[in-house]
Amino acid sequence: MKSLRLVYICCIVAVLFACSDNEESGQGQKSSTNFSTIAHERMSDFPSVLESFHTGDNVYVRSLAKDPNYEILWVGTSVGVLKIDLATGKVLETFTRDDGLANEYIFAIGIDSLGYKWFGTNAGGVSRYKDGQWKVFFPLNGLADYWVYSFAEQKNGAFWIGTWAGVNRVDLETMKFTTFVKELINEWVYAIDVDSSDRVWFGTEGGISMFDGESWRHWTHEDGVGAENTADLPISTNTGLGTRSRHELSVISQGMETYNPNYVFALHIAPDDTVWVGTWGGGVAHFDGKAWRNLTVDDGLAGNIVYSIEQTEEGVFWFGTNHGLSRYDGNSWHNYNVHDGLLGNDVYSIASTPDGEIWVGTKNGVTRLGQVEE
Repeated sequence: MKSLRLVYICCIVAVLFACSDNEESGQGQKSSTNFSTIAHERMSDFPSVLESFHTGDNVYVRSLAKDPNYEILWVGTSVGVLKIDLATGKVLETFTRDDGLANEYIFAIGIDSLGYKWFGTNAGGVSRYKDGQWKVFFPLNGLADYWVYSFAEQKNGAFWIGTWAGVNRVDLETMKFTTFVKELINEWVYAIDVDSSDRVWFGTEGGISMFDGESWRHWTHEDGVGAENTADLPISTNTGLGTRSRHELSVISQGMETYNPNYVFALHIAPDDTVWVGTWGGGVAHFDGKAWRNLTVDDGLAGNIVYSIEQTEEGVFWFGTNHGLSRYDGNSWHNYNVHDGLLGNDVYSIASTPDGEIWVGTKNGVTRLGQVEE
């Protein structure tokens, strides 16, 4: 039945994405929707790739968010947003500029405690949505920058927005924006999460920053973030202050992978307050409060460039890398790539559902993993 449900998704996606541009070439090449269902034999107790659906050629799925209050999955792509009913598999709504988005390229989705959905865009600021109503935030409204890449909320109600020019702390009652730039180790903020003590952690292009409400702390590769460059990869220059023109979001230089362990793509705080960080070429960095430990391909990770991190309710970690998806239960690894049914090996986003399913965002579409029904 779920394959029929996702066929319906693809029909909607085809209408929504029929006129998307080719991001890489810049030539207005129309995207195509080519739904494919992939069935695999069950391997041990690991989830299998159940189905995939295409969002269009060269359409990126950069963000996925499970609504904490409803069985809804929000899908952020390079050409708009999808709202999916997880119970039926149907697309309930689609959103583009015509519906209220300031920009259709979505890099981040945040859902606050008041039920508002925040969409961080590439050069279009933030679009906020609830109950059919939209509001757009630009720098003139207090937003730090037009490029928005992450969201998180503290238990005290402060809502944080990560941009390419620092972070905003937003009071959700007064909607007052406060900007922090110099306090961070680096102003390019890609990831934010909050620990049980309500401390806010930031993953940037120059390392990790943490704010406890009064003071700031920082960690870099010199402190242990990111593994050493044992493969002798070229150092990336696509980073740092004053280099906005060089941010083409590529990790490849002259056909080779590059290395920059201070550059953090993803950050996750586990229930035990350990910090998990996805780095550029340095694998997954894990902080127990005292020291950093790094996990790489030598340990079982699929790739050392880590774009996304998700942890299930059972405590299992999922890492999206440049060479596929990795499942890690603390002891053993299991990896997935295009040969297992993923639509791409660069895994930019991951979301888990209470029933144990894993949704994975790549270039060209989304893939659903779960246990094969007997």
